[in-house]
Amino acid sequence: MRPIFIYFMAILLIVGITSCDRKRVFESYKELDKKGWNKDSVVVFNVHLTDTVKNHNLFVNIRNKGTYPYSNIYLFMSIGSPDGKMHTDTVEFVLAEPSGRWKGSGIGGLHDNQILYKNSVFFPRKGNYRFLIKQGMRDNVLQGIRDVGIRIERAQ
Repeated sequence: MRPIFIYFMAILLIVGITSCDRKRVFESYKELDKKGWNKDSVVVFNVHLTDTVKNHNLFVNIRNKGTYPYSNIYLFMSIGSPDGKMHTDTVEFVLAEPSGRWKGSGIGGLHDNQILYKNSVFFPRKGNYRFLIKQGMRDNVLQGIRDVGIRIERAQ
């Protein structure tokens, strides 16, 4: 009887955790090379989107170490649509306050930021979208960024 109870509680916990975030359509992180983020390295997310009615908010998720040498980061962001069109932006995200205090949440020496990239985006076609991210800093190998991710959620 006890193993059934533990199994039931585990399923209940998993359902409870995943149902708390109903706006999320997609969220994923990619871990970067431990030696640093090479300026030629592209982080790619392939996302199958089917909602052509509602608008979406796009976020960039960045996990940086406390040893990251800058207060900001420049990224080259590209979005490829199912029809082959590509849209590219150069964006700056601020990771630290002017006082030097890191933004976002942090545990130990790791800081997690979820930064709004685009608000109320409309995806006109169903299909596979490609999200490409490159670091745009002057360093050939950027130290201190551990993970990069994207989040797509339904706009309200």
